Amino acid sequence: MAIRRTIEFLDGNQVKYVLLKHSHAFAAQDVAASAHVPARTFAKTIVVKVDGRLALAVVPATRQIDLGLLRIACGALEVEIADEYEFAGRFDGCQLGTMPPFGNLFGLPTYLDVALAMRTFIAFNAGSHTDVVVMRFADYKRLAHPKVVSLSAPPITQLAEALC
Repeated sequence: MAIRRTIEFLDGNQVKYVLLKHSHAFAAQDVAASAHVPARTFAKTIVVKVDGRLALAVVPATRQIDLGLLRIACGALEVEIADEYEFAGRFDGCQLGTMPPFGNLFGLPTYLDVALAMRTFIAFNAGSHTDVVVMRFADYKRLAHPKVVSLSAPPITQLAEALC
């Protein structure tokens, strides 16, 4: 089970974290709400293809990935969201759409949005639709070794609020 893999990885690295159980939820913002964590700290993990190779792109639940920004950050010719059939067996034990943002556990590079890197804590799915891990961002960065880049723009509502 993927949750065991994630927890063993965190425990083996002596990381402090909180494991939260919540009701079934699928969309990242719904998971954050169900787990009672701020959506801006909840990491949405997206499987992408960068020049044909799988990678993880991680953005806050409140934002959408900008594939153009990822392409520029990677220096790639082509970046696209991977189809489920392209990675179905890659995340052993994870329910579809619940892979934790540790590409290194699955042999994949991880690209993390700078908006998450500014947070003290990060929350993410732990391999199921009912389990969330919350931990210090500094610990996550130390363990996951993500490449921190700009992957998203603030939602229009946040931009409008900033102008008022």
